Amino acid sequence: MVNLLVALAAGIGLGLWALLAWLIPPRPPLATLVATVRAASTPPAPAPADEVASDRRAGWAQHLGRPFAPILRAAGLPTAGMLRDLTITGQSASTVLAEKAAMAVSGLLLPLTVQALLASAGATGGWVIPTGVALGLSTAGFLLPDISLRNEAARRRAAFRHALGAYLDLVHILLAGGSGVTGALHDAAQAGDGWAFQHIKRTLETAELTRISPWDALAQLGRELHITELTELAAALSLAGTEGARIRASLAAKAAALRARTSAEAEAAATAATERMALPSSLMALGFVLFIIYAAMNHVTGAL
Repeated sequence: MVNLLVALAAGIGLGLWALLAWLIPPRPPLATLVATVRAASTPPAPAPADEVASDRRAGWAQHLGRPFAPILRAAGLPTAGMLRDLTITGQSASTVLAEKAAMAVSGLLLPLTVQALLASAGATGGWVIPTGVALGLSTAGFLLPDISLRNEAARRRAAFRHALGAYLDLVHILLAGGSGVTGALHDAAQAGDGWAFQHIKRTLETAELTRISPWDALAQLGRELHITELTELAAALSLAGTEGARIRASLAAKAAALRARTSAEAEAAATAATERMALPSSLMALGFVLFIIYAAMNHVTGAL
């Protein structure tokens, strides 16, 4: 029975380690990050996520879960919220669905496989605990890609808002210098080379080619990326034709609001990180106290 529990614990630990290794991959070297930042990147255009040709996370999960992706599509996945997150992260729906299926199947089969091997070796034990563990790991594996995708989308939306604040400042300066609204939008987009500026630049170029107003195109981009600040900016720009003096003040106010929100979010993240740093020390102190109490209680009960 002890060997059975040890083997089950080893299998569960291996499965959890694999899930954590997938969820928190190792950080790339600093030289790679610097080269990536300095390189001129051209992000994919806002398009249906299935048309994204490249994927940053293609691997064993994609190949293993690819046959199960049509089943998840038939079940109604991806949802509208997932599609928005896929658009801003540049991932494909097929890859994420394949990862969900692969992680779910792996979590389901790992404990059952360990139990089957132990049973074939002659170890006695029921199937109730392995089945429960398998269902729990399968559920966790199915939800992990969603959590990872949601966190990545939130991080990229925060970065886009930060870039949008700088973009609004540039547009405000150009308007104050006498540029027209359309010219200020295009010239400000040319000043940056990050992925957010590339999105704005591509959207404005598409609006010029299709002969639609740039604020309508920016509003559509805001809806696709689920960034309300960009939609509000488009609504304010639509009034520039008749209220040119007010639009400058409105842009300045929006830029200040974005900077204040970014600062508040950074301060909240720093506070949360500080609180998380205190958790390991607290756990060590608790373990030390329990160890002392256990030794004292063992001494007292031995003396009796």
